[in-house]
Amino acid sequence: MRIFKFGGASVKDAEGVRNLIQVLQETGTEKTFLVVSAMGKMTNALEAAVDAYFEDKDAVTPAMEAVESFHLDILRDLFPSEGHPVYREVRRLFEEVRGFLAWNKSPKYGFVYDQVVGYGELLSTTIIGQYLSEEGIENTLLDIRRYIKTDANYRDVRVDWTQTQKEIAALSGSSKLFITQGFLGSDENNFTTTLGREGSDYTAAIIAFCLNAESVTIWKDVPGVLNADPRYFEKTRLLNRISYREAIELAFYGASVIHPKTLQPLQRKEIPLYVKSFLNPSNPGTQVGKGINLDPKIPCFILKKDQVLMKLSSLDFSFIVEENISEIFKLLHDYKMKVDLIQNSAISFSVCFDNRFGQLPGLLQHLKGKYRVKHHEGVSLYTVRHFDSKAIASLLNGRDVLLEQRGKETVQLVIKT
Repeated sequence: MRIFKFGGASVKDAEGVRNLIQVLQETGTEKTFLVVSAMGKMTNALEAAVDAYFEDKDAVTPAMEAVESFHLDILRDLFPSEGHPVYREVRRLFEEVRGFLAWNKSPKYGFVYDQVVGYGELLSTTIIGQYLSEEGIENTLLDIRRYIKTDANYRDVRVDWTQTQKEIAALSGSSKLFITQGFLGSDENNFTTTLGREGSDYTAAIIAFCLNAESVTIWKDVPGVLNADPRYFEKTRLLNRISYREAIELAFYGASVIHPKTLQPLQRKEIPLYVKSFLNPSNPGTQVGKGINLDPKIPCFILKKDQVLMKLSSLDFSFIVEENISEIFKLLHDYKMKVDLIQNSAISFSVCFDNRFGQLPGLLQHLKGKYRVKHHEGVSLYTVRHFDSKAIASLLNGRDVLLEQRGKETVQLVIKT
């Protein structure tokens, strides 16, 4: 079985859906498993509806109407006859999510988020599955929530690998074309859970691991894995081949082309990963595999924007030792901060992290009772793998460096923006 993952950019409109068909026609459809994300920016749009639910109930209806209008526009382009059954299916999904928002009693943001935002993937796969059928490509639409089982730590779940493997293994041996949702799972009570932003790559890896897949291909709007994000860096270059280890390092430091959790399941079973352009499917793209040297071996740049840099020192100038560091990390965990860099001296501890769930005020209040706290919000964290002096100089360019950390192959710079 081959696993193909198509992200939101690849199916952002009707033309993108048609292009997906062309990719399948070129690559074939036998023994293929499609994992599809929400269309375009619909995850963001549904997040806005969740925020409105908690902050301004009057804004929920227009937020949901915008999401519905977006999908209906795509439907009208792909299925000119509004009598087509897909319209009924799409409206049923919108009725479900509106029904949930009407009867839900849970005050927990994470729970509501997962129940609502997951409809982006359910809508996209419903539309694409029907369009594949319309174009004569036989397919089976699966609800991935039946197969990927997780705990109930909403928005940041752990996969129950034993149960998930049992469920997905039932699909092995089939020559069908399957289509399913990325990003989603379900807990033991069958409530929807999500695997984290950009989690559709991880979904593809989970399925590949459980089916002992031949390969995984992530179809992107770039030629493959580049040495930098072209949105922020000029003159980027394609990495033709990289090892699992190198790809894991790049993902760990924040390279957006591959989800950080994606690579380890593939590495364990040595399943090749390809990152290719859905605009030029015949091009080779990037191959990720075992024992492959970085080709070409050039500096790789990673940028994480809107980070928080925090420096702690003890109020009595005593040493920051294991007990303090353990306590600090527990608080970072409790407030769901994603730590990207740490540095400590005898009397201070610095940490750069992503305030992904907006809980910084609570964390600062907690820490100020015991430590002297200085922090900078909105900083940028630059990481350069295989750096050289020219690569570092290109980043500095008169900027204010707040923190620098160097290793043998990697340098990290926290820069004030």
